[in-house]
Amino acid sequence: MDFKIAVIKGDGVGPEIVDEGLKVLDKIAQKYNHKFECTNVLGGGAAIDVTGEPLPKESLDICKASDAVLLGAVGGPKWDNIESSKRPEKGLLALRSGLGLFVNLRPATMHESIKEASPLRADIVEKGVDFVVVRELTGGIYFGERKTGVENGVEFAYDVEKYDENEIRRIGKKAFETAMIRNKKLTCVDKANVLDSSKLWRKVLNELAKDYPEVELSYMYVDNAAMQLVKDPSQFDVIVTNNIFGDIISDEASMITGSIGMLPSASVRGDDFGMYEPIHGSAPDIAGKNIANPTAIIQSSVMMLRYLGEQEAAAKIENALVKVFEKGENLTGDLGGNATTDEFTNEILKYI
Repeated sequence: MDFKIAVIKGDGVGPEIVDEGLKVLDKIAQKYNHKFECTNVLGGGAAIDVTGEPLPKESLDICKASDAVLLGAVGGPKWDNIESSKRPEKGLLALRSGLGLFVNLRPATMHESIKEASPLRADIVEKGVDFVVVRELTGGIYFGERKTGVENGVEFAYDVEKYDENEIRRIGKKAFETAMIRNKKLTCVDKANVLDSSKLWRKVLNELAKDYPEVELSYMYVDNAAMQLVKDPSQFDVIVTNNIFGDIISDEASMITGSIGMLPSASVRGDDFGMYEPIHGSAPDIAGKNIANPTAIIQSSVMMLRYLGEQEAAAKIENALVKVFEKGENLTGDLGGNATTDEFTNEILKYI
């Protein structure tokens, strides 16, 4: 099979981890007689440096014409003081909206062989960690009205959290569908005791629940959810939540599993197209040192292969990762080892 992949390496550790992910895809291509036609396109700070824009039109056009997008990370202190509308993160938001990617799936799984890396107590970890965060991606406060100004001599700023019922219904449907193929347990994380937008989420999800009688639907305030994730993450199966809460909760989930360098994500819509990226940031403090953990980008490639229908190839990579974790050698520093980024990847390649 031939696949067109748009590759946005981005900033910070982005280029080095993406290169490792591409090594794995090259190995898969050889083994399964696939062809991944990868086209490098500019996005984020790297695009600003060249074009002055965080997402040039050409980049978006190439992404639209591809079968999938593989993204490293964007942003960094180099671009902190530029106009807000030109910041690297705006390029990421423009990608999500321009490609219609309204669902972000972020699985959090604890690998048995590296559970010691988790900051949680052993008795908590022993109960297991295996849940998915279904995050709404193109609405809410990140895309709402915002303004900064001065009124009566006092500076002010606001950002609007706004959702309509259709936006909630489509992400809710995806969350229920995800729960149906897992353990049929869905938790909506919100702040309905304060926010009208959260009250609308509950109204719409309650309506949707009638179509999925097998799924146990519950609600949890976001502050309580943050606590429960570290108290007993085993209680969760599928979490559905808005854009900003999902951003925060999924980062917390990554540390529960041992390292922010572990978790992948898939940003998808209604078809088989998606953008795949690690949930971690650009980590400028370790960029260029060859010490970043590439697991998340490799796992993101696994998610990409699954959406492209290549289940056997995806399973091959996952099994290789498990073998490396079980062996416990050539792990990166965040997992208690001292291997470099490429040494870790090379270990994975041995098992593919």
